[in-house]
Amino acid sequence: MNDARAHDAEIAPDGPLGERALQTLASLPNPMLWLDLQGGIAGANPAAEAFFERSQALMRRHGLAELCGEHSTLATLFRSARDTLATFNEYAVEIVPVRGGGERLVDVFIGPLGSPPQQFVIMLQERTIADKMSRQLTHRDAARSIATLAAMLAHEIKNPLSGISGAAQLLESSVSDDDRALTTLIRDETDRIVRLVNRFELFSDARPVRMEPLNIHAVLDHVKAVALSGFARNLRIRESYDPSLPPVFGNRDQLVQVFLNLIKNASEAIGDHSKDGEINLTTAYRPGVRMAIAGSQARVALPLEVCVKDNGPGVPTDLLPMLFDPFVTTKTNGSGLGLALVAKTIGSHGGIVECESAFGWTSFRVLLPTFTAGLDGAAGEA
Repeated sequence: MNDARAHDAEIAPDGPLGERALQTLASLPNPMLWLDLQGGIAGANPAAEAFFERSQALMRRHGLAELCGEHSTLATLFRSARDTLATFNEYAVEIVPVRGGGERLVDVFIGPLGSPPQQFVIMLQERTIADKMSRQLTHRDAARSIATLAAMLAHEIKNPLSGISGAAQLLESSVSDDDRALTTLIRDETDRIVRLVNRFELFSDARPVRMEPLNIHAVLDHVKAVALSGFARNLRIRESYDPSLPPVFGNRDQLVQVFLNLIKNASEAIGDHSKDGEINLTTAYRPGVRMAIAGSQARVALPLEVCVKDNGPGVPTDLLPMLFDPFVTTKTNGSGLGLALVAKTIGSHGGIVECESAFGWTSFRVLLPTFTAGLDGAAGEA
């Protein structure tokens, strides 16, 4: 009886969960909320703070209805669990936080605490992680297809183009001034095609790349300095780094090129004339995401998160699922190869890259494995 009373006191709505329970919840990678019988938020673990992008103290001042909407599916599920004193599981639930943030697709698990129940626990399992990994495999397949095409283009197109450009150059000395503009046009266009083919060749480069343990913040600092001295000189670039991150196993030049590409895309999306243009660079440690290694039973953890977020107009919804496919671009004169190359490079580092966007913001999230010594140069946590 004394043990029962102690347990009920531990989870009473006016008091916090026990220290051991709080430590357990804090260590879980899934967002967890515990609510009182009125739907007030009695507490949240760090994963829930990251999911809803607000602190536990702020969430405690608002109820679940204010957090997700009174008529949201999550609020309705809580009321059903409270009224029936039963456990509910619901899959593929859409959550749209009332105060900003994009739509999230989650599995929801709700259950009562205590007997009789005095609190309810909600656990969220984000489904988009699996969906994102599935799309990453598609992106890598697309990159391999481009690699095959690149090899063919390099052999079958570049040589004839050199001949066309050389012939146009010879003609310039024997034609009138009016016709010389046409020969110049021929040379300019053949040079443009050659540059495009050269970009294709980046996909077919299968040479081994030198990899080493890297401080990702040193990479980002270099990228920021380059951006501010050039294409992003009229924008603000803010940083929010986790200084305790372990090293990543990668190629410095390739990672610099990846983040330069993402920041350049962000600056172009904001535009040159925006007075409030801002790009945010953030890093964090996100345990719980693992990816299978092809041809092996091993699974690699991808806990290192780097985000590049801008306050531009956002990516059109219909383009988001295919944004990393070759030839897909939101730019008027874009080739559509930059983000495909980003996906290929991050994939070769054993990571994934994804884009989330809504009106007024776009965020590219890169997940990378940590460096583990003694695995024949392999990276990642088994």
